Amino acid sequence: MADAPECDGLFTPPYPVPHKSKASLLKRFLTGWNSWIHTLFDRSYTMQMGEIRLPKLDFFIANDLSVVDRVMDDREKVFPKHSFLNELLDPLIGNSVFSANGKDWEEQREMVNPAFAHTNLKRVFPAMQGAVDDLLATIMAMDRSKPIAVDPLMTHVAADIIYRTIFSVKLDQASADHIYHAFHRYQKNIQPGAMLKLYGLPLLGYRRRAIRAATEIHSVFGPIVQARYDAWHGGSGEAKADILQSLLEARHPETGEHFTYQNIMEQVSTIFLAGHETAASSMTWALYLLAECPHLQEALIGEIDGATQGQPIAFEHLRALGGVRNLFRETLRLYPPVSFLVREVTAPTTMRDKLLHKGAMIVISPWLIQRNRNNWKCPHAFAPERFDDPEEAEACRRAYMPFGKGPRICIGAGFAQQEGILILASIIRAFRLRYPDIPKPEPVSRLTLRPKDAVQLWFDTRAR
Repeated sequence: MADAPECDGLFTPPYPVPHKSKASLLKRFLTGWNSWIHTLFDRSYTMQMGEIRLPKLDFFIANDLSVVDRVMDDREKVFPKHSFLNELLDPLIGNSVFSANGKDWEEQREMVNPAFAHTNLKRVFPAMQGAVDDLLATIMAMDRSKPIAVDPLMTHVAADIIYRTIFSVKLDQASADHIYHAFHRYQKNIQPGAMLKLYGLPLLGYRRRAIRAATEIHSVFGPIVQARYDAWHGGSGEAKADILQSLLEARHPETGEHFTYQNIMEQVSTIFLAGHETAASSMTWALYLLAECPHLQEALIGEIDGATQGQPIAFEHLRALGGVRNLFRETLRLYPPVSFLVREVTAPTTMRDKLLHKGAMIVISPWLIQRNRNNWKCPHAFAPERFDDPEEAEACRRAYMPFGKGPRICIGAGFAQQEGILILASIIRAFRLRYPDIPKPEPVSRLTLRPKDAVQLWFDTRAR
């Protein structure tokens, strides 16, 4: 499936070649074993609404933007998050503000809202800057006579930033490595387990192994939460200006009760996962795209130098970095960290002449909507300047949803964008990136969209 001839001069980064026609049930099972996006076929990228029937579930993929708005805005309150999502995430985040529905979600959201005051962009900037300075020092100290694996670096800096914001402490290298590998094992096991469940087959121990990996992740910050929970409720805790403190102080809007330790672990796990994994994914892809486009690196270094006048990057400089912002936005368009958003049909509903029965799944896919040629010019091409193009303004408004849409839109979108701009600008300023003479990275979509194998890049010190 090729873009139009006018796209010929643009760089088209890798994505799975779609099947020519809808695959058989068996082929969908085998290709979906490791990645959802590998099950797609040509018409997936242009159809308005598709339907797939599996042994245990009927699901519909909606690309029609009016249907997307109806489902995501959910004014009828009939499209909650699907229980299948909870199956994928429960070992990691339990019943939290991300996975809850209805009144439960509204109450949890009210309780956690004060915690997000600590993600105020100006307030959190020093923590971000400290983590980025540590990242640059780490890269400088590495053996750069050979390409460096980017994914673990981006996981560490993103996890460090949110760790400082939640707990007021740094994340050490050993803990960052532990989280990176444990989450990789989690995704590697939860995906096949999900496919087996969709087809009504035995889980073969995959979910059990995923639960073990989730427990390993929790072991990194669980002791911090337990110690501060016990101290606070025991009357000896020192109040800190961070997210965990707000969660300790939160009270239920009706009963006045505090979160239990388990409740706090679920909320902390959600904030930590959402605050680092999606950011690490998008920044890994952004650095790859930069490495393939040396001309863009030179344009952006000019922009950064013009904004900062040679001074360290400050909060006040970020607004002037429009080119870096567009790089990050275009990365999120091409490689949205969460590629599929799933909702449940809770009452019989008709959409585009299709009857959706109660219990069906409806899928909203940022991956498909943001690569649909009916929405975007040259949809598979890397073109950051499209975000300044008046002809693409409608697509930017209606067909761009890397953070979701509607009342459940990601509350940390501004945090993620500031973090991304700061990290990218700092790396561009310090290094010239090159992609080695090796095969291009292959995206795979599980819980999040990641390269199949770690992206390797040359980091050449930039003469200043």
